[in-house]
Amino acid sequence: MKIKRAAAALAAVAACAAVGAQSAAALPVVYNFPTALAASVANPGGTPAGANVACTPSAAHPRPVVLVNGTFSNAIISWNAFAPLLKNNGYCVYTFNYGGPLVLGQVGALGPIAASASELKTEVDSVLASTHASKVDIVGWSQGGMMPRYYLKNLGGAAKVNALIGLSPSNHGTTLDGLATLAGYIPGALSLVGSACPACQDQVVGSSFLTALNAGGDTVPGVKYTVIQTRYDDVVTPYTSAWLSGSNVTNILIQNKCILDLGDHLSMPYDHVVGREVLNALDPAHASSTLCTPVVAAVGG
Repeated sequence: MKIKRAAAALAAVAACAAVGAQSAAALPVVYNFPTALAASVANPGGTPAGANVACTPSAAHPRPVVLVNGTFSNAIISWNAFAPLLKNNGYCVYTFNYGGPLVLGQVGALGPIAASASELKTEVDSVLASTHASKVDIVGWSQGGMMPRYYLKNLGGAAKVNALIGLSPSNHGTTLDGLATLAGYIPGALSLVGSACPACQDQVVGSSFLTALNAGGDTVPGVKYTVIQTRYDDVVTPYTSAWLSGSNVTNILIQNKCILDLGDHLSMPYDHVVGREVLNALDPAHASSTLCTPVVAAVGG
């Protein structure tokens, strides 16, 4: 009897230890854009929690996820919520800053998009080498949702990528006014629009870059594409210019998932409805419905 009680006690201790370890491993997920700005100021050029740590992909999630930030942004500003969200859900998560040196330690993704796509190629190759995975999934916001399409189409990325998930991607362009709207939220970025931002020119509707990128169809075979967009996008306008066409495309309007979601372009990576749809797109066999609660423009929730 004493042996059985001792065994039961040890089992209880082990269970408590396991729960404690799980709780300790869980990273905070804060759906708040201003908090991300503050985190970036505190750690210029840094990495969001949960990303770029040594990781072996699991059988449940065999593909690492590469997060690609948007114009005028950086890894922390873009992924302060989704990096820990994905890590908590069992994914190996990676991100990087690209498109030239960060201005004031904060403002990035300004360089020519074709060159940035080459940086993405280097990042994907590095992730595959370190994790020994055969392919990655890519999640990108704004420019970061469109730029990988150049990598897929022109730099051999289709053989190394299973899925591209774009959050308010600038797939068919925007206007300089829209880019100025985005820049207005990032300290120091507004003065760079047009004058020192080749990526801005590349994203303008009708640019030679976008014309070439979209020639012959929006997608390449073998890759799954998901576009997650808000009808209140004030940067990629009209919001429908984010959509892709093709048999391997899923376009999702978040207001069709939750009418209480008033999120705009800025709040997309800080929107719990978007987060649920990203998880569903990464693992459609275990998709679940979102919790429909309010999301605020320029903040998230």
